[in-house]
Amino acid sequence: MVLRFFRGGGDDTLERVEATLQRMLHDDRHSFDAAASALIGGADPDVVGPDLRATDRRVNAAEREIRRELVVHASVQTGPDVPAILVYMSIVKDVERIGDYAKNIYDLAAEGADFSSAPDRDELVAVRDRVSHLIAESARVFAERDTEAARDLIAEGDRLLDTFDEAIGELVRSDRPSSYGVPRALFWRYCKRVVAHLMNVLSAVVMPLDQLDYFDEDRTTRG
Repeated sequence: MVLRFFRGGGDDTLERVEATLQRMLHDDRHSFDAAASALIGGADPDVVGPDLRATDRRVNAAEREIRRELVVHASVQTGPDVPAILVYMSIVKDVERIGDYAKNIYDLAAEGADFSSAPDRDELVAVRDRVSHLIAESARVFAERDTEAARDLIAEGDRLLDTFDEAIGELVRSDRPSSYGVPRALFWRYCKRVVAHLMNVLSAVVMPLDQLDYFDEDRTTRG
């Protein structure tokens, strides 16, 4: 809702910010897929690591670039640009954090976790694919300001959050060894945070400015 008015309105700064956010989300998906390939797909963490770290540095640099652009823009602009500036300032951190959680997933593989031949690999692959797709679709929906699709993705995100909570709960109650339960619980937790940050980004499409980020909360405490 709050960003619906800004659709290529001719402002060069906000157009650049929009393009940079899209690149960040593209890099986030690349980082998530690379990290998951090391943890689930059997890729060598030593091979994946340099590319993932380079991508993370690019995302961090893009976040700083956006913040600088917005600060300068805010110093010389007033009026209708102000809501967009506030929104971008809010969501750029969510976009950056997605890459951080991808790094956390990679760290599990770097520490020796390997789901590539696990009995539950199919389930893990299915979740990986759903989260990866959600990153890509969130980028598209945000760029297009598609409110109906944003609501659909938020509903999908809520279903995923329930899936992650149930999986973590089962592991907490399980008597399996920690070598089985700990890396899985962390994987579910990191995926949950990725999805929550995506939902915050999508909230900018459907929610007023004062309610941004509330999808990062448990549903029972939203609003």
